Amino acid sequence: MALVSKNSTKPAFWSRQNISYQAYRLKHKPEIIIGVLCLAFLGFVVLVPLIQIIRDALTFQSYDLAYYPEGEVGAFTLFHLDRVFNQPISAALFYKPLMNSLKMGFTVTLIAIVVGSSLAWLMVRTNVHFKGIVGAMLVFPYMMPSWVMALAWLSLFKNDRIGGSEGVLTYLTGVQAPDWVAYGFFPIVITLALHYYAYTYLLISGALATVDSELEEAAATCGMGKWKRIWSITMPLLLPALGSAIVLTFIRILGTFGTPALLGLPVRFVTFSTQIYASINARNEGDAYVLALVLIVLAISFIWINSRIIGVRKSFVTMTGKGFRKRESDLGAWRWPATILVILFLCITVVLPLTLLLWESLTLIPGDYSLGNLTTYFWAGQGNVQLAYGEPGIIHNKGILGALTNSIKLGFAAALFNGALGLLVGYAVVRGRGAWLSKWLEGIAFAPYIFPSIALGAIYIGMFSTNIGPIPALYGTFTILILITVIKNLPFTSRTGIAAMLQIHKSLEETARVQGIGWFRRMFRIIVPLSMSGLVAGMLLTFITAMRELSLIILLISPGNMVLTGLIFGYQEQDMAQHSSAVTLMLVLIIITISVIVRVMSRKAGVGRLSVT
Repeated sequence: MALVSKNSTKPAFWSRQNISYQAYRLKHKPEIIIGVLCLAFLGFVVLVPLIQIIRDALTFQSYDLAYYPEGEVGAFTLFHLDRVFNQPISAALFYKPLMNSLKMGFTVTLIAIVVGSSLAWLMVRTNVHFKGIVGAMLVFPYMMPSWVMALAWLSLFKNDRIGGSEGVLTYLTGVQAPDWVAYGFFPIVITLALHYYAYTYLLISGALATVDSELEEAAATCGMGKWKRIWSITMPLLLPALGSAIVLTFIRILGTFGTPALLGLPVRFVTFSTQIYASINARNEGDAYVLALVLIVLAISFIWINSRIIGVRKSFVTMTGKGFRKRESDLGAWRWPATILVILFLCITVVLPLTLLLWESLTLIPGDYSLGNLTTYFWAGQGNVQLAYGEPGIIHNKGILGALTNSIKLGFAAALFNGALGLLVGYAVVRGRGAWLSKWLEGIAFAPYIFPSIALGAIYIGMFSTNIGPIPALYGTFTILILITVIKNLPFTSRTGIAAMLQIHKSLEETARVQGIGWFRRMFRIIVPLSMSGLVAGMLLTFITAMRELSLIILLISPGNMVLTGLIFGYQEQDMAQHSSAVTLMLVLIIITISVIVRVMSRKAGVGRLSVT
């Protein structure tokens, strides 16, 4: 037995011996290197922007000197806080948008939860007809931009008092829709609820599919009534999914911009998102940053309240080692009426909006929806100075074709980068499970979830409008659109990456390492193929979001990096309804087509059914 000399000492940290040992250790623990690199990158693009916006909100900016001449640019000040919270202008700048946003958020969330949960119950727990095709179509509103319904609403209900031209309702009936029906709180709530119900439907239907019917049947045998069984057994088991749906819907609504802008601004119904947009356009970035921080605080508070409510229950187990059974409720005589009701709902949320947009895009003179007024000019016209300011139709419009190219490039670039980053984060988190690096990385990767879209856009303006060391100013470039889209969607792809890595035992990788296979080959031969199902799902989600996103990038787009969503909003602001409707239809068709192609190709390639032989 060898003895260790009493005079032996531990090698110094910077000694060649210790450096060689640490290098050897890191060589066989790539998750540490990946974790450090990912943490550094995410810290820069997530935490640094937040610090930057807080600093800008608490210091004088050059444009503040017009209101406060004795101020010094860069000096600490509470000027913006005082202006937002404690001045006569605060009512219009903060308190009115706050109340409008909260009312809108809570009302839309309530309606979306009721509608989404009801549809989920019908599709999962009852025997309605045509479940396959109807269930697939119920997800279509999620694939469409949230403001598609708003554009369709305007085509149907706009009046000549505010809209400039009459809508379909007035043309067919001669009745002018009241202002409160055409614009403002009511149409905003209805149109947003008919879009965001999809989140609740997806989450609740997934949770309902895992609830064992035997639990409810046992309660029925004991004499428990139907509604008491739902309240005492089913609802507690659905509480986590319900809480997630509430949080996801509410936070999305707080940061949404397109619908409140299209239906609210014409009647001066202002929300946080539209006020942030107006403040930045008016060169009052400090006010916008304070409002963005308030949005972030609201989102964090809502998440905390939800976690506290759900945290009261310590277990939500719905599947055990015993047999699992899911029994559908027989609707009996109500089966066909329920089926017809769901089909009518699909017609209202999918078929009708797209039909109205198509009709609008084919009208030559706005407000005249007769067959004699139909034209294909806005699709294939060469350009006429007497129509639409001389703008040619989609096929011949270089601006639209350029924006289309940018949108597709943004979608694919963000999907690829986000998929790769999500997988690397998942690898570092799972392989380093339990270490502080893993915990910090997982937390920061989830942090963008709490940032409402419009707030994150304001943060990125504050950070990337000037050079940061060797990094040039990114504002106005295409790079910043890719970056912010990747970061905003990272919480979802990182979760899919973590879930995929948890299913891949590390012994597979260790066996390959013992055989001398390097890390890159192990990733491409083992990790990537086995995690492809989750990887494709995360990338497809990012692509859909990137293609239909407006709230996130409205503050960052410019003529040099224009995408279809920004172009549509610009057309609508210029009262060019035919062009905006045509481009919106094209965007929706592209999103749905590419999504279907990806899913079909994934199934044919066997993604999700891969196994190790």
